[in-house]
Amino acid sequence: MQTKQAISPVTAVTVGTLGLAAAMGIGRFAFTPLLPLMQAQSGLSLAQGGWLAAANYAGYLAGALGCVLANPSPGTAARAGLAGVALATLAMGLTGDVPAWLLWRALAGVASALALVGISAWALQKLERAERPHWAGWVFAGVGTGMVFAGLVSLIVGVQGATPSAGWLVLGAAAAVVLVSTWPWFASSQAADPTRVPAGATRFDAEAWRLIGCYGVFGFGYIIPATFLPALARQLIADPATFRWVWPVFGVAASVSTVAASLALRSVAPRRIWATGQVVMAAGVAAPVVASNVGMLLFAAIAIGGTFMLITMAGMQEARRIAGNAAGRLIAAMTAAFALGQLLGPLVVSVLSSRPDALHLSSLAAAALSLASAAVLTTSRRLDDARAHR
Repeated sequence: MQTKQAISPVTAVTVGTLGLAAAMGIGRFAFTPLLPLMQAQSGLSLAQGGWLAAANYAGYLAGALGCVLANPSPGTAARAGLAGVALATLAMGLTGDVPAWLLWRALAGVASALALVGISAWALQKLERAERPHWAGWVFAGVGTGMVFAGLVSLIVGVQGATPSAGWLVLGAAAAVVLVSTWPWFASSQAADPTRVPAGATRFDAEAWRLIGCYGVFGFGYIIPATFLPALARQLIADPATFRWVWPVFGVAASVSTVAASLALRSVAPRRIWATGQVVMAAGVAAPVVASNVGMLLFAAIAIGGTFMLITMAGMQEARRIAGNAAGRLIAAMTAAFALGQLLGPLVVSVLSSRPDALHLSSLAAAALSLASAAVLTTSRRLDDARAHR
């Protein structure tokens, strides 16, 4: 068993990257590249796809709220979350029943929330103690790496004419490997960490609530394309070997963005990165509405993929900046708000599914909310600067 003192920053980055690749790249986002295949081979409708996505997001909300209330140690949350992701992903490949899929996607949502909160708090703490906070970009690049892996597995499965179940089983096995390889590093002794703030020991101030609210808007703003972008590509591109590349491109952009930010934007305040990212994301969300063609889809994949993890990283860093040792609980609250926002996205698509422009209307609403969030973040930043100079 490794102790906290034995963990180097390189190890923290490696473990955090692998953990987030499984927790988010697989536990959260594997459904997105597999959705077109499930529609084609399993007869899954757009409305059913929306409900499956919503089940995952409802579970994500439940898991995040659980972290707010119970405030588990980062190691405990990470272990439980990764175990749940591996189990739920494997189970998706062992059944073709929609009600069962709803259950397993909900469990995957709970598990991925636990893992994100735990791994983020664990890695940021380790890097801060090692005086390497700017290495966080490499940790959060794990999400995009996992998305690329899930996208490539889906691409291979589709081109080879295999069933969606094969894709789920391969991804579940990969998540299980990550669980086993990272388990020893998330030491249970962290439960006794004297720097951890017990649940209920702190109250959120106005600054924290601003972050929570804007992070919730971020959840709704990105989730429409993040869930249905491959489905839009499938409507425009007949060749599965072509349209399924949209999701790997999305994942590559997510991975590169956080690393690039860590290298080039070290002197830029996290909140400024967050606000700028929301503007770029709004452009990407609106792009397929402006023109439905392959070029716009690729632009959307790059713009959204290149900002959603950048915003996630900046949000976690901003939480750490203003909350200090209570950051774990604030991160959990922000994650819960995000989950609530993204839960509404697929539900909106499902409600509008009878309209031919359902995805376009939902995308325009998401883009508008992204711009509104950027405005709030920028305004609150100026207010804070004004108070600081009084």
